[in-house]
This record gives sequence, C-alpha cells and structure tokens, in this order.
Amino acid sequence: MEELLQIGIITSTHGIRGQVKVFPTTDDPRRYDDLETVLLGDQENRITMTVEAVQYFKQFVILKFKGYDSINDVEKYKGCSLYVTREQAVPLEEDEYFIADLIGLAVICEDGKNLGIVKDVLTTGANDVYVVEDQRGKEILLPAIKECILSVNLKERQIRVHIMDGLLD
Repeated sequence: MEELLQIGIITSTHGIRGQVKVFPTTDDPRRYDDLETVLLGDQENRITMTVEAVQYFKQFVILKFKGYDSINDVEKYKGCSLYVTREQAVPLEEDEYFIADLIGLAVICEDGKNLGIVKDVLTTGANDVYVVEDQRGKEILLPAIKECILSVNLKERQIRVHIMDGLLD
C-alpha cells in the first residue's frame, strides 16, 4: 500500500503574496482546514511545507505556505502534487477505501474467473466506477455498488465481484 496519499495538484499561483491554487484530488476539500503540513513534489523528491492559511475559491483550494511570501517563491511549484501520510489521512468509514489502495488489485468473479486488474477509479456523482483492464487490454467499467462489488480484501490484493447483466456487453 502507498504510504503517501495525493490530496491535490497545484495548478497555478494565486495573487502575488505566495499563495497557490490547488485542484483537490480528495472527496472532501474541507479536509485542508485541519492540515498543518503537506508533502510537495513527487514520490521520490518531496519537501515538507507548513500550511499557513487556507481559503476556498469555486472548486479550488487556495493555500499559503509559511515562509513563502511572494509569487516568485511558489511559481516553481506549478504542476506539483500535494501528499499527506496515512497518519494525516481522513479516517475512512466502513467499506471505504483510498483509491491508491485499489489500483492494481486483482478482480475476481464470484465463479473464480480472473477478470483483470483495477487500473483507475472514476468518481461520479452517484457512485465510483472501477476501471478494470482485462488480459487483452480491454477496459471493463464496474460500478462500485454492493450488488456488483462483493468484497474488497486489501491484504490478499483482490476484489470479488458479481457481474450484473449487461456489464460485459
């Protein structure tokens, strides 16, 4: 399992006082209110940033990092991802999972047939959709609903599913 969880991507600077505009990649943008620090960069090269201020603007989060007080200080971070550790992550409810933990899981039908591997998770208004790639490279879209997803076992790295009528057509 990934030790770091992505919570946003810096899209641009905001104003001239060192603020950045972040596109949140979390289902709860208000989770930024409780952040003291974030990790900025990629999985290999990261720096810890202290969050000084948080604002919300449309679908974006505006962040101000402590010690970064001008546009010149933050301009180089455009396009960088923001991460938190699992300890900083929002607690999950029952039957909730981090997308990073689902990617790469084997998808097994209830009859034991190997359907493929989870390649992505699409978040929609009604329910998430698991994008599964089969052995031929074809994508299968599975709705993340109880009628379709029977169980998720992170330790065994697999998801058991029921294929509803019409899903493979």
